[in-house]
Amino acid sequence: MAKVAEMTDRQNCSILTAMALSDRERRLLAEMEAALASDDPRLQSTLSSGDTATLLRGKSSSLLKAGALVLVGIATLFTGLISQIPLIGIAGFLVILAGLLIAIRSLSAPVQGAVRKGATKAPRNGGLSARLQERWDRRTFE
Repeated sequence: MAKVAEMTDRQNCSILTAMALSDRERRLLAEMEAALASDDPRLQSTLSSGDTATLLRGKSSSLLKAGALVLVGIATLFTGLISQIPLIGIAGFLVILAGLLIAIRSLSAPVQGAVRKGATKAPRNGGLSARLQERWDRRTFE
């Protein structure tokens, strides 16, 4: 029993300890970050700001409407189930579907003001994935 506890403690310690990156890995990570910043400056500026209020600005009202639609749809769906009238249940399902569609569209819509005014789209010479694929193809196994 003591051996099992000792093994578990060793496994937990090894999971919690962080591995240091080699110089080569640090350089590759820095290159990938730079490539991401040049390929998609809007994403980079949004992620680097770390401000979730900026991400949800202007979306709260549409999300509230979508949430209200989903709740009304659930109530309508259960009303149709309880009263055993299929058309009311189908209408409730469609209202839920509409609410979810509005929520998804409002979350995927671009955010106004999330991009710095000086940010312009960088030219795409192959893109990040093409460069990563090229590096993967050129790799050497040591």
